Amino acid sequence: MKKSTKSFLLFVLASSMVASPVFAAKKSKKDKKNAVRFIQVAHTPTNVPYGFLNEKGQSDGFEVSVLRAVDELLPQYEFNFNAVSDDELLIGIETGKYQVGTKGAWLTEERKKKFLIPSSPIAASVIGLAFRTSDAQKIKDMDSFAAYSGKLIPISPLSAQYSVIDDYNKAHQGKAQIKLVPSDVFDIADSYLWVLEGRYDGYLVLKLSFEKNVLKESGPYHQFADKLSYVPYKGIPTWPLFNKNEEELVKAYDQAIKTLQENGTIEKLSQKYFGENVFDFVTE
Repeated sequence: MKKSTKSFLLFVLASSMVASPVFAAKKSKKDKKNAVRFIQVAHTPTNVPYGFLNEKGQSDGFEVSVLRAVDELLPQYEFNFNAVSDDELLIGIETGKYQVGTKGAWLTEERKKKFLIPSSPIAASVIGLAFRTSDAQKIKDMDSFAAYSGKLIPISPLSAQYSVIDDYNKAHQGKAQIKLVPSDVFDIADSYLWVLEGRYDGYLVLKLSFEKNVLKESGPYHQFADKLSYVPYKGIPTWPLFNKNEEELVKAYDQAIKTLQENGTIEKLSQKYFGENVFDFVTE
């Protein structure tokens, strides 16, 4: 073999030995990419500020942003977000079209049966009392409202709000009770007016709803903003709902949420979307 040919072959061999780790690294990255599992996440399109489509048509909101932060901590998954109706969200998670969904959902016995529920909630809804400003010296919280009269706007037994008051009364046996009157409709449109008229003394309502409908200048009841007051009662945790077959995803979610709580991400996002830390109102 000629010396020049032998030298060339040795050069090619040496080059391939040097390059092989590079090729191996590329192959490893490719394999890792192929191993990533895509997770379909469903959220509601208009549930501000929990989950909605922003002006650019992009998935946005507190719960959506928390799940994006969760996704950043889980290299084995990649989350795709889908804005869908409430019904499609629930049916889609149950059938496996979506692996997880978020809609500012409170925990119910029915949801426990249909979905996997993680150990850690994703957000909270602050609920409290709307009442006449003229009673502001007498009504400071739920206890003082119960002592004052306890006359609350009727609540549908099918709503989660009914359970909130039922739980309150059970926890205050022997003390002043809230008058829990069942309603045959889910939502009473004239609730604020009934309070102002004196038919009832309080209306159990979400803080965000009060701010939107009464305090906001464009709200339908803004004309009564100086006649209605509000005191928060408690924060009700809201939960992401997982498909029944997603045990590993639920475990990964819980681990990620713990990290996000410890590094302050959850509180920062809450301040961004709610203007306060909603978890400060959660007592359980």
